[in-house]
Amino acid sequence: MSESARILTIAPGRPFLDTLAAGLLAEAGTEPDVLADYLILLPTRRACRALGEAFLRVGEGRPLILPAIRPLGDVDEEALAFHLPVGDAALALPPAIPKMRRTLLLTRMILGWKKADTDITSDQAVRLAGELARLLDQVQTERLDFANLAGLAPAEYADHWRDVLKFLEIVTHHWPGLLAAQDCIDPDDRRNRLLEAQADLWRGNPPGTPVIAAGSTGSIPATADLLAVVAGLPNGRIVLPGLDGGMDEATQQAVLDEPTHPQYGMLRLLQRLDMAVEAVPEWDADAEPSSPPERAALVAEALRPAATTDAWRALGSIPAAALQDVQRMDCANEAEEAGVIALMLRHALEEEGRTAALVTPDRQLARRVTSELRRWDIEIDDSAGRPLAETPPAMFLRLVARAAGDGLAPVVLLAALKHPIAAGGMERGRFVGLVRAFEAEILRGPRPAPGIEGLRTLLAAKPEKAPPFAPLLDIVERCMGPLAAMLENGSHDFTALIDAHMAAAEALAGVEGEPGSARLWANEDGEALAAAISELRQAAPEMGEIEGIDYPAMFETLMSGATLRPRYGLHPRLHIWGPLEARLLHADLTVMGGLNEGTWPPDPGNDPWMSRPMRKEFGLPSPERRIGLAAHDFAQGFAAPRVALTRAAKSEGAPTVPSRWLTRLVTVLEGAGAGDALKPDRDWRALYHALSRPERPVRIGPPEPRPPVAARPRELSVTRIELWMREPYAIYADKILRLRPLDPLEADPGVADRGSFIHDALDKFVSANPGRLPADALDRLLRHGREAFGEALGRPAVMAFWWPRFQRVAKWFLEREAERRAGVIGGSHTEVKGSITLKGRKGDFVLTAKADRIDSLKGGGYAIIDYKTGLPPSTDEVSYGYAPQLPLEAVILAEGGFRDVKKGDATELSYWRLSGGEPPGEIRIVKGDPGDLAGAARKGLLKLINSFDDPKTPYMATPRPEWATAWNDYVHLARNAEWAAGGGGDK
Repeated sequence: MSESARILTIAPGRPFLDTLAAGLLAEAGTEPDVLADYLILLPTRRACRALGEAFLRVGEGRPLILPAIRPLGDVDEEALAFHLPVGDAALALPPAIPKMRRTLLLTRMILGWKKADTDITSDQAVRLAGELARLLDQVQTERLDFANLAGLAPAEYADHWRDVLKFLEIVTHHWPGLLAAQDCIDPDDRRNRLLEAQADLWRGNPPGTPVIAAGSTGSIPATADLLAVVAGLPNGRIVLPGLDGGMDEATQQAVLDEPTHPQYGMLRLLQRLDMAVEAVPEWDADAEPSSPPERAALVAEALRPAATTDAWRALGSIPAAALQDVQRMDCANEAEEAGVIALMLRHALEEEGRTAALVTPDRQLARRVTSELRRWDIEIDDSAGRPLAETPPAMFLRLVARAAGDGLAPVVLLAALKHPIAAGGMERGRFVGLVRAFEAEILRGPRPAPGIEGLRTLLAAKPEKAPPFAPLLDIVERCMGPLAAMLENGSHDFTALIDAHMAAAEALAGVEGEPGSARLWANEDGEALAAAISELRQAAPEMGEIEGIDYPAMFETLMSGATLRPRYGLHPRLHIWGPLEARLLHADLTVMGGLNEGTWPPDPGNDPWMSRPMRKEFGLPSPERRIGLAAHDFAQGFAAPRVALTRAAKSEGAPTVPSRWLTRLVTVLEGAGAGDALKPDRDWRALYHALSRPERPVRIGPPEPRPPVAARPRELSVTRIELWMREPYAIYADKILRLRPLDPLEADPGVADRGSFIHDALDKFVSANPGRLPADALDRLLRHGREAFGEALGRPAVMAFWWPRFQRVAKWFLEREAERRAGVIGGSHTEVKGSITLKGRKGDFVLTAKADRIDSLKGGGYAIIDYKTGLPPSTDEVSYGYAPQLPLEAVILAEGGFRDVKKGDATELSYWRLSGGEPPGEIRIVKGDPGDLAGAARKGLLKLINSFDDPKTPYMATPRPEWATAWNDYVHLARNAEWAAGGGGDK
């Protein structure tokens, strides 16, 4: 390297920190203590740690006295204080306001501003506070003044922006005073002041020892000022990452006009430092690059400014070295992309000493890869950590708050009680068994009334099952009752709510012989959570009072930003890095994942506080500046020794667009006749899928149970006959295995319940009002409807949706009934039960029925009517025998099997569809002669009985898919999805 150079660069093809360390060791020569006088400034703390490791690698493990290595934004205040004169303003700087305290203060301001004209919940205010904090950071980073907000939204702007600016005036006028009352300042403001103090100190008193600022592009103005000072020191140097020294003057000018270009930031810095690009030498130019320089030239060509892309017409062939060890994988979806990346990282470990890293801004992809690597018991080092809110103790806290805030509703209450941390002071296994029994025996069905009283009322309704569960409700009341009462009633001090929440969680976490606090805050994740709760608790007084009902959502929002970074147990050779930190780090294999538009580069998004013209007028950088920084990170990563570029063709089922950098790269390669040069070195997708494929493929066939005849049912209703024909396996599971579907939790009356209500109401009305309809028929029918719906009318969904539909059904029904009764003699029989006995091969078979309605007609014969709140069967279903309900009821009627109904023939079969929609009802008369349909149904039933009287006949699942039922409680037990996907047949 040049001894006189003040600004240098390390080419993209060289490992930045290793090259920097090698150059410094070469300067130190044989004097081991020389480096102790150096001060190295790097962009991030991780880069500082990595430089120490680089010294060990380059020095081959020999003892070294390392230089002082510090992050650029973390000024050594003690050293600064030692050199500054007494009374200097930098010595009296207040501390930075803690993040949580600032969030709560801003939240309180937002709530106070919005109360007058717009409803806003506390959790929404917290999210807005986060956005407002980011705006504060941006404004202070760029050294702007909120006083310049006036006039940003002239009359032609939407009223929304003027309202926003009015709110921002709160920040202008009140936020500084709030900070002063806290004896704090904003973090970015404090950083700026310390950097300015350091820069002023070095200007007036330049250090005689070497100072090297490496890896920064000066995107922060205060940092750029300090870099300018470092460049002017007698022993100061700046080392830029990946400066493209081959740009001609026209390209440089185009770059300065294009913030999305990867070189934009460094050219701006060089312009400020009055340094020409071609005058910047390489640091340790004689060092061997880890990747061919042709690759860096290729990515520079692909990412050249848009104004100069006409140069692509003159492209020659691409040197083979440029694409050596570079591959691209377009995966089907996010899951496949994560699996392929994990497989590539795992394969890298096969070569001793080889390192590999995934570089991506996509946190979801990073978490998927982390999960996939656990297939091989590998815990990867993810620099961003994992969300603290998703750790087991944090999930437990969230569930406890939600359960208490939701009135101890069954779904979320069970989630809290079943959590591995929950024990309620009992032995854990006994507690879980009791909770599961309570769910199955008591909680299944409609949602109880809110609170512990609602649960006790539900328990009291089943006195025969109550004794074992009363102690469980005592535990729930003791642990969660106080918190639930606070959340249900009015507003409370935020600190008191946190205390009640933690007390509830600790009480519920206790086991026999061990307090809950010892279990809840144990281990690494518990300790991190305890620290986060402590910070929240200290900041809580700033919030004052909030509505109790808002607390659970607000707590979750406040916890959402915290992360947990494991301290040990991570693989030393595999890493997940964010693009910024990967800029200076090095791995033998670099997988650049998530290369889709909106992810990498990220979507600039919309600023909730200022429009683009307003940002520009105010002085904030354009959102595209972030794309330029991301482009620089991509270019640095592409120059790694071995590179894999991956993307998912679909995300959440929707097509994606490849990253603009991939598109540009492919365009350049195709223009040079090398369009297929990025093919993977092996079929990684097929290898990934092979991991989950069994050695010997097994085709799963449909189940075919063949129970003994003695176990097979000898009695079925007409409705179950239809199921027997369409889904024999369902009859096997119901009648032979005696499996019953559980009622759902917090069930609202569904179609089946609605049908029961309507059937009951019509039955009671017709039975109570034979002959001519009374004048107040509608009132009577509605009264019967209210009795049938009963307590269900107290549920909002029923009252708002189902009851109006019943009212429409009632009007339509009475209109039809008035017309119909003139042709009915002897009244109508409703909900009438009947049965007949048929002779099967292995004995008697009883067919039962409960007809909704049988009318005796004046012209002779009977009409059999079935009320349907859903869709009636089609004509084909009836004629082909797959909907035999009414024809079989006609068989029972013809044989005198209905109680209190004389033996006779059916002359009309009809379905009355009672939907309550438009139209409210519809009469569908079954086509064909009822006698012929009844005869065919009887013959078909006998054939079915005799078939299943053969022990070789299996109870198959969906023997004819075209006639399968729309709903089947046992389809999951029959594994229909598995054998249908596998083609069925072979077992």
